[in-house]
Amino acid sequence: MSARRKERADGGNKEFFSEKEGRSIEEKDLEEKMTEATSSTATRGKPGPSKQQTILIIPEAVDDFLRNFLWRTSLSRTLNSFESEWYNSAQKLMSESVAAAGMFPFPDALTHRQLLQNELETVHRETELIRPDVLVTGNSLLRMQRERDFHRLQYRQVAEEKNRLIEDFKRLKIHLQSYEPALKQLKDEYQAALRHKMLISMKKDKVKNTTEARLNQEKSQLKKERSIKRSDSIDKSLPKRTTTRHPKDKDFSVCSTLINSQLAQVNFEKWKNPNSLSLSCSINAHKLPISCIDLHPRKQILASASDDCSWRLWALPANEEKVCLWDFFHGCCVLTLCGHSQPTWGCSFHSSGHFLASCSADTTAKLWDLNSQRCHLTLRRHTASVNSVSFLPFTNLLLTCSADKALAMWDARLGVCTATFHGHQHPCNHTVFSPAGNTMASCDSRGIINLWDIRKPVLAMATVDAGPLAANQMSFSPSGKMLAVASSDGLVRVVEVDSCMVSSLSGHSDVVQSVTFDHSGETVMSAGTDGVINIWSSESDD
Repeated sequence: MSARRKERADGGNKEFFSEKEGRSIEEKDLEEKMTEATSSTATRGKPGPSKQQTILIIPEAVDDFLRNFLWRTSLSRTLNSFESEWYNSAQKLMSESVAAAGMFPFPDALTHRQLLQNELETVHRETELIRPDVLVTGNSLLRMQRERDFHRLQYRQVAEEKNRLIEDFKRLKIHLQSYEPALKQLKDEYQAALRHKMLISMKKDKVKNTTEARLNQEKSQLKKERSIKRSDSIDKSLPKRTTTRHPKDKDFSVCSTLINSQLAQVNFEKWKNPNSLSLSCSINAHKLPISCIDLHPRKQILASASDDCSWRLWALPANEEKVCLWDFFHGCCVLTLCGHSQPTWGCSFHSSGHFLASCSADTTAKLWDLNSQRCHLTLRRHTASVNSVSFLPFTNLLLTCSADKALAMWDARLGVCTATFHGHQHPCNHTVFSPAGNTMASCDSRGIINLWDIRKPVLAMATVDAGPLAANQMSFSPSGKMLAVASSDGLVRVVEVDSCMVSSLSGHSDVVQSVTFDHSGETVMSAGTDGVINIWSSESDD
């Protein structure tokens, strides 16, 4: 056994020394090649005709072979000495030769492996650092995706609902259009029936009034024959019969247009040309603007209302006499009617004297019973402020105009709208009946005046432009042939109803708010924000 071990040891030593000798020979050959390469590169570095550069070929397979062999044979000390000699001498010589030759060295596999290992460790460290942020970002991304899916589902549901509603709207619109002809026909029939009913009631009232007048006349003749008393005592007893005839809540009395038709046949005016009017008198009535003036039904007494919270009565001069002032400042209020929720713009008495109509900015008009002192009816149809209200004299017809550009005619007994007039393009400020009762006029905030036939509400029979500023109020002359207009440009315009010719009267320094005729139709009275009442008379009186 010892002999065999010695043989194996001797054989191993021989192999080791043979390997060492072979390795030394190979190293010598490698050194010789390296010196030849350096010498050749040094000679080539000199200027010469050849411009090509020689690329040094490093036999990396040789040192790798040696390393692998020494590692397989477990010659670790030999491997360490080889690597130290290789990297300390051969590698240094190679780097110097390569640098002298102007070439860039190529790293070997081990160096490259170490560099990659360092980079990999750096990447791992950076990965560990950004891992929490990546997890948080991933969770946020998942949450946002869920929210996106939820909102996408909601959007689809809303879109489907929208499409369904659009389809339903189109179907309902088509269905509504199919009913429009029938609705229009029914509306026309309803308006025609109302007008027919109104005409029948007017004829009935006319016949009844004529009969009552005839009976009253016969009774009065019998009383005159049987009694020695004069007609004064009969007149004194009339209010008592009137008071006892009506209960606390009055009903509208039967009226007709008989008197109106008679008024239309009387010629009140002695002058026919509006240009003959001239300013005859001016009254400094109030310190603040005058909002409205009105004439007494039978006497030459003018009432004025002002923004100074007072109203006054003026006795008009008969033959250019001195004006007398009646101040009722110290008088007391007889009755206050509360019911409107917004400012009240106008009012009108019924011819019986038992009822009062008012209009307000709350889009309603109200009928008040003056005996019971409460609201009798509330008229609702307009969609904006009701700016004017007026009774047709001796009838139960009531006319209103509104900022919704429409006019409405009402039966005051029934509280229903009998006709609607459309034709203005701007808010209506005022409307008024002619004394005959067959014509009415309306004006708007752009100075447009429309003349209407109350039996034909579809279209205005005439239009007069008194603009561009607003027309605030109008008044017909007693014959209905002239129409006075109070304008915001400080002028009073007089319109001939038949020819629509317009004449202007200047005398105010500011907006004209109200205008009216006297009982004869020969004088025009106007008032405005300058606090002055102007009286315009015909030159033929001078």
